[in-house]
Amino acid sequence: MRILRTEEARFTGLPDYPFTPNYLEVEPGLRMHYAEQGPRNAAPVIMLHGEPSWSYLYRHMIPKVAAAGHRVLAPDLVGFGKSDKPAEISDYSYDSHMRWLSTWLEALELTNITLVCQNWGSLLGLRLVAEHPEKFERIIVGNGTLPTGDTRAPAAFTLWKTFASYSPWFPISRIVQLGTGRTLSARELAAYEAPFPSSEYKAGARAFPRLVPISPNDPVSEANRIAWKVLEKWRKPFITCFSSGDPITRGGDRHMQRRIPGAHGQPHITLRGGHFLQEDSPDAFARIIIDACKPELNSVSAA
Repeated sequence: MRILRTEEARFTGLPDYPFTPNYLEVEPGLRMHYAEQGPRNAAPVIMLHGEPSWSYLYRHMIPKVAAAGHRVLAPDLVGFGKSDKPAEISDYSYDSHMRWLSTWLEALELTNITLVCQNWGSLLGLRLVAEHPEKFERIIVGNGTLPTGDTRAPAAFTLWKTFASYSPWFPISRIVQLGTGRTLSARELAAYEAPFPSSEYKAGARAFPRLVPISPNDPVSEANRIAWKVLEKWRKPFITCFSSGDPITRGGDRHMQRRIPGAHGQPHITLRGGHFLQEDSPDAFARIIIDACKPELNSVSAA
């Protein structure tokens, strides 16, 4: 496997991203990066990004949640951000992403975790919870779910998958802008492009849409069904924080609220914004996380 590594110089001076880089080898020669802020002995909050973003997506939320007394960790999935990037689309699979992320989680010996996930962060994060339920205390999902291929994918997703698979032009920053309600600055757009100095660095981003299970016989469908069996018994807090303007995940919040016991009685909310609600409503999203981690709310949830 040929591995590409984006030069650190491309990340110099990014707006609102002052975090010291941390790296962990998740298999020989393959590094995974994560941003971290907050007390090392505090309960961790993991923020998982999706497609085609990176931990930069959470830059406005990390300091706020850390300032509330939490240890915030925002990894870059392999193929994204400051993490290493296998060069071929065939190097990426749902299972390989799960293996890399699980290795990262185990190496850091994290427990009592609050998971915050969106987009592919949910496809991976919810599986991660189902496979390591003892490590997690609560889940907060924004614009994401865990598909099994048993229901038809939205038309908007089919178009997106076709574009990612066949378009010779794959502009990362414009894709993020299309999913964001507010207008991103030129420097913010450049930050989303920073991990990808050329098209060969984009294999991971192009691979993700085709890895989503869209038929009942998809290679990962059964593993996701097994994960759902765990989630259907999950009684710890489960909160949905979706946005008002996402055509792909719309309705997924209500589906999870019905199926997951821990979602009952929780302060679910719909925020204004597009697919990337971290860009459109970062303060409100951060407040949901901070409030969810307050002891009194969890006492009520457990009652």
